[in-house]
Amino acid sequence: MRRKHLDFVHVGRDGWLFLIGGTNGVLDQYRVSFARWRLLRGWRRLIAARAARAQALGIRYLHVIVPEKLSVYDDRTGDLAYDPGRSPARALARRLINHPAFIDLLAPLRAARNGPVPLYHRTDTHWSYDGCLLAYRVLMRACGAVPPAGLDARERYEITSVRDLGAKIPEAPIETTSQGVIDILARRVYASPLVEAYEAAGRAPDLHVGAHVRFRNESPQADPRTVVLFGDSYAHFAPIMLSGLLAETFREVHFIWSSSIDWGYVAAVKPDLLLFEIAERFLVRLPDDTFDIASYQKDEHLAEAVTPPLIAEGVAARG
Repeated sequence: MRRKHLDFVHVGRDGWLFLIGGTNGVLDQYRVSFARWRLLRGWRRLIAARAARAQALGIRYLHVIVPEKLSVYDDRTGDLAYDPGRSPARALARRLINHPAFIDLLAPLRAARNGPVPLYHRTDTHWSYDGCLLAYRVLMRACGAVPPAGLDARERYEITSVRDLGAKIPEAPIETTSQGVIDILARRVYASPLVEAYEAAGRAPDLHVGAHVRFRNESPQADPRTVVLFGDSYAHFAPIMLSGLLAETFREVHFIWSSSIDWGYVAAVKPDLLLFEIAERFLVRLPDDTFDIASYQKDEHLAEAVTPPLIAEGVAARG
């Protein structure tokens, strides 16, 4: 009988782990179907509509998809039967090749995958600091921005832990990863009540959708523009990933964890740049752009911050 964890995680070459299942049906997204075609058509139209709406507000919109490890490191998947050429990110890139709002990360990540440092964690779904740094530089070129001086020379530190995919298999492999020190020039000047509640409860890693923070960079070398970023864990509200690197670059960065854009918030802030980041596996759902970050900070979400995870799961199961 096939072990259940192998339906969720694929063990590739040299201990590389790949997410293939889960609620997003990751591997299924590499199969061509009419439903997939219709979904990608919906994304293409949404990106064009967002860019036009932003332009009407005097804002430039940029759309970034973070490719799955399956799309970048297919050479390390071993005997997994799938076609990386059918990656949803690749399919969208073909459809939007001449659209100024779309930034292709798949091509540069694949081009650098055999370099001296891994671009993704071996036992985690996420990109490494170096993978994030590569994507950040691609984004900076598209924005016409210059990374802060000395970024590559910043101090590094190591983290040794069982990471998200490693925790899903019985062997629970430990991985040591390298992280750069990011938060030097910028500081967090706002955290929403939801972020503060989760942090106070010692549960910041459990917070996802609805996290809202703002960074301010008073450095003379900072790009004077204001950025609003909607994204997920590849950007993050802690200054450890893309949001942190952007905060080190621009005068002001607002981050909201959501795949749906809050256009009321965008209109109120009037940023120079509206950035959207999404993991490839989340393309399976087309957002409706009706998110309201103000109304999301409600009592039921704040209560979740102090509810132990096991109790919360029990309540959800009974509901």
